[in-house]
Amino acid sequence: MADLTRHDFPEGFKWGIATSAAQIEGAAFEDGKGAEIWDIFARTPGKTFRGETPDVACDYYHKYPEQLRMMKELGFNSHRFSFSWARVMPDGTGRINQKGVDFYKRVIDEMLELGLTPNATLYHWDLPQELEYRGGFLNRDFAGWFTEYAEFMFRQFGDVIPLWATFNEPIATYVGYALGAFAPGRKLEKYGREANHNLLLAHGSVVKCFRSLFGEKRPELDLSRPNIGIVVDVWHHHPARPDDERDCAIAELENEKAYRSYLNPIFKGGYTGALLKYMADNDCMPDIRPGDFELIRQPLDFFGLNCYNRVVDSAEPQKIRETVEFAGGNYMDNGAEFYPKAIYDALFNVTKNWGVNVPVFITENGTYNCEEAIVTDAGGRERVHDVTRIRYLKGFIEWLKKAIDEGIDVRGYYVWSLLDNYEWPAASSMRFGLVHCDFGAEKYVLKDSALFMQKFLE
Repeated sequence: MADLTRHDFPEGFKWGIATSAAQIEGAAFEDGKGAEIWDIFARTPGKTFRGETPDVACDYYHKYPEQLRMMKELGFNSHRFSFSWARVMPDGTGRINQKGVDFYKRVIDEMLELGLTPNATLYHWDLPQELEYRGGFLNRDFAGWFTEYAEFMFRQFGDVIPLWATFNEPIATYVGYALGAFAPGRKLEKYGREANHNLLLAHGSVVKCFRSLFGEKRPELDLSRPNIGIVVDVWHHHPARPDDERDCAIAELENEKAYRSYLNPIFKGGYTGALLKYMADNDCMPDIRPGDFELIRQPLDFFGLNCYNRVVDSAEPQKIRETVEFAGGNYMDNGAEFYPKAIYDALFNVTKNWGVNVPVFITENGTYNCEEAIVTDAGGRERVHDVTRIRYLKGFIEWLKKAIDEGIDVRGYYVWSLLDNYEWPAASSMRFGLVHCDFGAEKYVLKDSALFMQKFLE
């Protein structure tokens, strides 16, 4: 990687930083913003690390100018962010909070002034609590609620934002409704599958609305005009022992239940027989009606791929570590496997096997808790020597370059994330940032990984 720089990538390639509103904005109840499901969930005892809430987070709401400037100074040319639905529509529908709209106008103006291409996500896990009281994702009316919100945002910002994503990582909604680990904390497999289906209906409805406003899909991605896609995370499940039928069956079913449950409806027009059988056998079939998949399967302009790692499955879990090490992977200090080929595998998997036939952006990639202690160097400057994060980023960028060289149409790469932010249930205990900060962002300390990216992007 020593010789690789941004100049080895295609002209116009987007090098960005990814964030989300609930994780960085703070100002949770300021200037008319409504409550979100994470505001409520985080106040439920035992749900988050030390009971920490997203009330303050990185204080982006007040400090976005300096944080955006930091992105620019590090050499990035795009910022992927999300809107807080409840900051714009406190009740989820109807009433508009003009102070929230004005905030995003200021943020986007600042991005444009700095030369950062805005890449906006409409929904990044932060459902207005008022809609959860009405059933949330379990209510088929959700598609209409989400479309009302999306259309308002398109009309406000469609002329200045070239990249729009409907949802980020839909599986988080499943986790919140089936497993109880994320907001809103429901715990029933049938709820998870119903929420998934209604999310997909909402996605299709919003893409259809987008087309009515901005015209039909064009043959080529054109960033001088607005484009729409979705962001799905791919943690491909591998059998620990490819010659063991049990391991293979576990991995195959987990892939069906996870990323394929979104890619197949969106790009191929339906659920697979394997997933339908699983849902029938486990009494968790969602309410599927005639016309649903025609609505869901709307042509997209791009696909956002979040890629952090792979998952290794085994009927004998104690076999996983030894098989990973035998296969050439190894483990980082944070306990995660170091397997940078995951990004190469995921890109070929989704484009060759699962119907993704549009340009791809790597919309998130990063790692956490990499020697995060602040030290003082010989010159009296504070530093964080996160060598593991540098190794991780270098490895993934190398494999990304290999995929591009072999013909995969990738248009951008976004690091997760600029700052140590509010990491959902893990709150402050998982640090993903290139820049160290605590909640409130009173002080920033550049990590060595930030300096590495700055040099790479010179």
